[in-house]
Amino acid sequence: MKTIDFVRRHVERLERNGRFSLQKGFIQHGVCSVYDHSVQVAVLSVSLTRCLRLPVNYNILVRAALLHDYFLYDWHLPHGKLHGFFHPRVALENARKDFLLSIREENTILRHMFPLTPIPPKFLEGWIVCICDKICAIREVFKRKVHN
Repeated sequence: MKTIDFVRRHVERLERNGRFSLQKGFIQHGVCSVYDHSVQVAVLSVSLTRCLRLPVNYNILVRAALLHDYFLYDWHLPHGKLHGFFHPRVALENARKDFLLSIREENTILRHMFPLTPIPPKFLEGWIVCICDKICAIREVFKRKVHN
């Protein structure tokens, strides 16, 4: 199955059973929505993992990538806390409300901001999402700067 089709199946399930589509209303970096960012992280995570033939559970990898920024608020507005440090826990709490999560999914969501947050991911899926999240964020920020 093509990577994008595999990710789309998971997106459809998350949209049906949770608030995943609400992320379309929040900007992540530049003009990229949190929704699009999360999908891009999932696609890159699967592509990288397949390329390197890493031994992961692809369902866990994709769900965790899609839910890693499931914080459901506009982080550009003042909230009294530093978003980079605070949002992984909010994303995990929201994901727990809407979905049954595995320990690997929970750990990936909670630890994806390493090294900004001090404790690294425990599982390979978490490391992959952590790295792919940063790659996608850099792409989104520089895409905005190049086009402005």
